[in-house]
Amino acid sequence: MEYLFKTQRLGFRPWRETDLEPLAALNADPAAMEYFPSTLTRDETAAMIARFSAHFEEYGYCFFPVDLLETGECIGFIGISNPRFESYFTPCVEIGWRLSRSVWGKGLATEGALGCLEYAFSSLDIPRIYSFTSIHNHRSQRVMIKAGMEQIGEFDHPSISEGHWLQRHVLYSLERKP
Repeated sequence: MEYLFKTQRLGFRPWRETDLEPLAALNADPAAMEYFPSTLTRDETAAMIARFSAHFEEYGYCFFPVDLLETGECIGFIGISNPRFESYFTPCVEIGWRLSRSVWGKGLATEGALGCLEYAFSSLDIPRIYSFTSIHNHRSQRVMIKAGMEQIGEFDHPSISEGHWLQRHVLYSLERKP
């Protein structure tokens, strides 16, 4: 398998048709989607993959499908993207992840985030990366902290309706070292 970059246990690559089934299963898992407004259908997942692929074609980066190098299994995505909403910190580049529940608790999100940050800073010359999540998503916030990011604020996510329990988000950031 040809990868754009690797970490010790993970391979990052462009999207392909065979990724639809594992990502559709991930997006339909209520536990994996706990801090999103809803789970996603297979069609919504296909549209998501199309957006990620188009983003890669335009910018040379995206939320990448991630394979376990040991097995070749696609376990979700980790990568960087340009948020599609307006806020006081946009335009910017964000890092994010969503992994299959079967691999939670093994340090893979942190390993992948560190690999993506290194790729973004050294190969893509991106000066600063942001990350955000619901104030309730402590697992994701721990990954941000372990990846060296610092909390710099909070905001109401403009894509989530007023008063929704997921509207309030924390914002983290990391600047490339000179």
